[in-house]
Amino acid sequence: EVQLVESGGGLVQAGGSLRLSCAASGLSFDEYAVGWFRQAPGKELEGVSRFSSREGILEYVDSVKGRFTISSDAAKNTVYLQMNSLKPEDTAVYYCAAADQPYHAHSLYRYWGQGTQVTVSS
Repeated sequence: EVQLVESGGGLVQAGGSLRLSCAASGLSFDEYAVGWFRQAPGKELEGVSRFSSREGILEYVDSVKGRFTISSDAAKNTVYLQMNSLKPEDTAVYYCAAADQPYHAHSLYRYWGQGTQVTVSS
C-alpha cells in the first residue's frame, strides 16, 4: 500500500519560513515524480512545484520562484518543500502527490498526501 505522509505546516508570520515534508512508503521517489499543490479557501487546486530526479525536472510556479525550494533525502524516501519569505497569499492547504511522470495536471497524480495547513499572517 502506498502512503504519502505530510508534515510541517503551521502558522507563521509574513516573511517567515516553514519546511514541509512528504514521506513515502510503498513507492520510491527515485522512480516517481513529486508534485506539490496547494488549495486556498474558495480557490482551485494550484500546482506549486514538480520534481523528478529520474527525469531531471524541477519547476516552480512563478509566484513561488526564488522563495520555495524542493529537496529530497533518498535514504528517508522523503521530499521537502522549503518555503521562505512567506506571504499571506501563500496561505493554503498544501498537498504532495506522486505520479509516474512529473505532470502539470493534478488529475494525473495517483497518490496523494493528506494535506497540511499553512497559514501566513500579515
